[in-house]
Amino acid sequence: MNAVISFESLTKKYGKHIAVENFSANIYAGKITGFLGPNGAGKSSALRCLVGLSAPTSGKAKIFGKPYRELDHPLNRVGTVLDNRGFHPALTGRQNLKIIAASADIQNSRIDQVLDLVELTASQNIRMKKYSLGMKQRLALAGAILGEPEILILDEPANGLDPAGIAWLRKFLKEMAQSGKTILVSSHQLAEMQNTVDQVLIINKGKLTAQGTMAEVIGQDTLENAFLKLTSEQQ
Repeated sequence: MNAVISFESLTKKYGKHIAVENFSANIYAGKITGFLGPNGAGKSSALRCLVGLSAPTSGKAKIFGKPYRELDHPLNRVGTVLDNRGFHPALTGRQNLKIIAASADIQNSRIDQVLDLVELTASQNIRMKKYSLGMKQRLALAGAILGEPEILILDEPANGLDPAGIAWLRKFLKEMAQSGKTILVSSHQLAEMQNTVDQVLIINKGKLTAQGTMAEVIGQDTLENAFLKLTSEQQ
């Protein structure tokens, strides 16, 4: 089985600080993989290298066997939610999506579809600066799926969501995976991750500490207990 996402001895340094160190892992198609770690563990740095926002100090991060920047029509291959700062606060939710659609030659009819999928149809003509944090997260998800990508890479997509929103996100991610999409999701919501993901990667102090199926990583324990044990062992 070929990996659709691979980290190959990835190292990322900022000056003397090592954010990610010799990190290797594979993510396979059609699965939801939870990318977990304490604050400052290196998750965001690894994801930024993966989608071409940062250059690795050494090693490689590949999608479909290539660096992100070498992909043809990347919006149709990979959807990302790393933050929502790419949107213009003075524009409406729909206007922000129209800009993304125009840049990738995506039909406006697709905007209606994604707004419905993330349940923002009723709020599409409100300026983004008036959106709650949870609404901004939903809009970011709408932007990520606009090009009907094969892979979703999500960094803390549950931020700002209330319990009902988190339950909605779980259903959304599972439906995306059932349709054949590959999802790599970083989150601190450990109990929620236990109910959502198929595979687990745990990183601490820039190094991989565990990877495998949920059952392989936690055994008969909870994900929270396994996570605390694995990350405290490197303290």
